[in-house]
Amino acid sequence: MAFFPVFLSVVLVVRNQEARLEEMLSAAVGSISPLVGDHEIIVVDNASTDGSVAELKRLTSENGLPNLQVYALTKEVDADTASWVGLENALGDFVAVIDPLADDIAFLPQMLDKAVSGADVVFATNEQRPRQSLAYTLAYSVFNRLYKFFNGIHLANEAPQYRVLSKRVINFILQHPQPSITYRHLPATGGFARVNLRYSAPPRATAAKPLGESIGRGTRLLVSTTRAPMRLVMGLSLFGAVANVLYSIYVLAVALLNPNVAAGWVSLSLQQSGMFLLISLVLLVLGEYILHMASLSTEGPPYHVAQEFTSARLTRREKLNVEDASTERGRSVFSAAGRPA
Repeated sequence: MAFFPVFLSVVLVVRNQEARLEEMLSAAVGSISPLVGDHEIIVVDNASTDGSVAELKRLTSENGLPNLQVYALTKEVDADTASWVGLENALGDFVAVIDPLADDIAFLPQMLDKAVSGADVVFATNEQRPRQSLAYTLAYSVFNRLYKFFNGIHLANEAPQYRVLSKRVINFILQHPQPSITYRHLPATGGFARVNLRYSAPPRATAAKPLGESIGRGTRLLVSTTRAPMRLVMGLSLFGAVANVLYSIYVLAVALLNPNVAAGWVSLSLQQSGMFLLISLVLLVLGEYILHMASLSTEGPPYHVAQEFTSARLTRREKLNVEDASTERGRSVFSAAGRPA
């Protein structure tokens, strides 16, 4: 097995997985420990309603698993925001974001190899995706096409959620006003050296994703990461204003060149075109104002951590204790040898 002398942070988002937590985290520790020089596993509990938090406390006790860092959220948030909770608290040289129900942690060595070789961002796409309803699949396809049209990337193929990021990428995302939202697309559009990998593994996810919640999250992502939709609205408003001006000119030309115009048609047409021109100009100004206000808005925190606890056993501290003891013994030997007779 390949070995990488780096400090790796692994972010896992879980919700209502009490019965599978110990098996899931034990497998993660067993896979990651021999792979890197040091590691931490950051578990973000996305407001579980079962006994997951109590189980995580047990797993971080003295008889539990090493190198666990747990953040329990007070309310459920979307997967990207929950992942960012772990990312901004990660200490590793590289950070891997893994969905334990959909992603295969066994593929992590191939991703880490690319990251250590110089890639700041490594994406991995599973060719076997969890089955969803037909409506969800259609909406998912439409969203990715729209996002590619507005932002230039296909999120599902070019920026999947399974990723390994270097510390410099995380520091770059932290400079943005809404990092929990821009985290989803920024690693693919920020100009960093990136690699896209593909693998095939059966996902473990069984629950269908709610369509309404996914549509809401997709809409927020679409309007918050690009100004293209609002620019489209402003373009339509400008087109409507120009079209009404041209229509007014057409009405005046008909009135001057055609003596058989019905009574009142000219005044009514000019009145309507003038009203629609005014509405189009108002929408144009409002669109520009909304864009300006959106760039200055400072929303509150998208999440709140209710509880935070760490494993009683940390392998890096154990290593430091061994080194300190060796150093003290070395100093004692040196003092004894150098003491004058």
